[in-house]
Amino acid sequence: MDSVSFLIRVQLPDEPGKLGAVATALGEAGADILSVDVVERGSGVAIDDLVVELPSGRLPDVLITAAESIDGVEVDAVRPYAGVLDTFRELELVEDIASDPSTGLDVFVQGVPRIVRSGWAMIVGDNGEGAFRLAASAAAPETRALRLPWLPLDHAAILDGEEEWVPATWRELGTELAATPLGKPDRVLLVGRPGGPMFRASELARLAHLTGIVATILVDGR
Repeated sequence: MDSVSFLIRVQLPDEPGKLGAVATALGEAGADILSVDVVERGSGVAIDDLVVELPSGRLPDVLITAAESIDGVEVDAVRPYAGVLDTFRELELVEDIASDPSTGLDVFVQGVPRIVRSGWAMIVGDNGEGAFRLAASAAAPETRALRLPWLPLDHAAILDGEEEWVPATWRELGTELAATPLGKPDRVLLVGRPGGPMFRASELARLAHLTGIVATILVDGR
């Protein structure tokens, strides 16, 4: 039987057995759990990402119902997931870029969505006359010219996806956005999650750290 993968982000009490109870409930709903990643933990609350498979034709609503049947559990978001689970982690990605810096921007932008589980990523520059796309992942929007009033950017930031500069199609899809400088304030990595979930502070820090490492490899950029 064909199956469809989904990323489900849950908030749950950081208590022994709670995640296991969620996993059991999802399994009883017909979901096959492929991976679990800890996003954040603190103040007695855990944020976890689970990648699951459902038989084709089953609605993702069953995932929400199953997870929230466990006391104290809330589902932040559910979205289709087409990422690769076991490749392009940070170290492997950095090694790939270092092996051939001349293709570094393209390799980096293709690898980022698999690491931070975003829908897409693009690298945007500003030549003083406006923002333009330098590189983009396979699923990135086709938009070539962008109006980015927040450029130059001095530090990583979670962006408001409802602001006027955001293209209408991005807003329609409920795209969550984050950006971080890539070596200099007028060149940034912009990542989007159509349909969510929202970026957490820990994810932003992880993204900024990775981008800082890559920027040291791509000193001259492209």
